Amino acid sequence: MAPKKAKRRQQQGEGGSSNVFSMFEQSQIQEYKEAFTIIDQNRDGIISKDDLRDVLATMGQLNVKNDELEAMVKEASGPINFTVFLTMFGEKLKGADPEDVIVSAFKVLDPEATGTIKKEFLQELLTTQCDRFSAEEMTNLWAAFPPDVAGNVDYKNICYVITHGEDKEE
Repeated sequence: MAPKKAKRRQQQGEGGSSNVFSMFEQSQIQEYKEAFTIIDQNRDGIISKDDLRDVLATMGQLNVKNDELEAMVKEASGPINFTVFLTMFGEKLKGADPEDVIVSAFKVLDPEATGTIKKEFLQELLTTQCDRFSAEEMTNLWAAFPPDVAGNVDYKNICYVITHGEDKEE
């Protein structure tokens, strides 16, 4: 018979700690809680198909198919309470590099250490190298991170949003 600690580690799997709350900063948990509350339209503590339909309708998406809503709800292993909701976000973020690693990758493209990269240069890299961005993806990138009047893109803000999921408040 295995010791209790070994059994617990086996039950937790490769991911380590089973406490999803330890994966996020307190401010992030609060933001996810606010998002959960907005989505949980009927305030029963569970996100259902009807909740998703209602919140999507408030955002102007009125003709969402039932099977699309079913697929969203089925991404969870059971009812989507706040802990499950947070776990789902944690699983989506698992494997993302830490912010400092992503910033370091951008710094290679910024030898003067300005914190910015020329829009044209970044666009050329993103559309011609490795996993190439489509025209639509580039349009979305510039909508989310518009260059300044000189045509520079703040890559530190991009890195922050990739790792924290929100705009950096300055």
